[in-house]
Amino acid sequence: MSAIELKSGDRTVPVKIIKKDGNDLHISLGEKKYHLNLVKVENNIYSILLDGKSYDVEVVATEIKNRYSARYLCHPYSIEVLDAETRYMRSRLNALGESEENIVSCPMPGKIVRIPVNAGDSVTAGEVVIVVAAMKMESEYKTGKTGVIKEILVKEGDVIEANMPLIILE
Repeated sequence: MSAIELKSGDRTVPVKIIKKDGNDLHISLGEKKYHLNLVKVENNIYSILLDGKSYDVEVVATEIKNRYSARYLCHPYSIEVLDAETRYMRSRLNALGESEENIVSCPMPGKIVRIPVNAGDSVTAGEVVIVVAAMKMESEYKTGKTGVIKEILVKEGDVIEANMPLIILE
């Protein structure tokens, strides 16, 4: 089926879903194959049954796309899902010489409605820096960190592609 990589710390492991039947998954994680049962039991909480043992794991999406904070018992883990789109975006960001944390982008195509900031403005984490109209709705996009607007790559009225870098922070 689909192949992705999971990154946690310095370790990156290829994950492939071999077969999915309801909550039953046959996956390969690196060179090993597993048969597990995965159920979402409540918001952000998943139950994994593997080799007769149950694991309850909390998984919370972070403000950065495809990055998650996971917790099993008292152990926190940072996990990044590296899919084809993430690898593509990373190569585009590398071409710009920027890291993902410094980029504000929109996950879908749309039209730039408003840009309430200018290059050189100081912004705080969570501040709205661009408004995009897509699918007959306007969405506000916020910074994931405090910083200074280094560059605005679009202007009001521009039509944008999904995941296109819109604003770069420093």
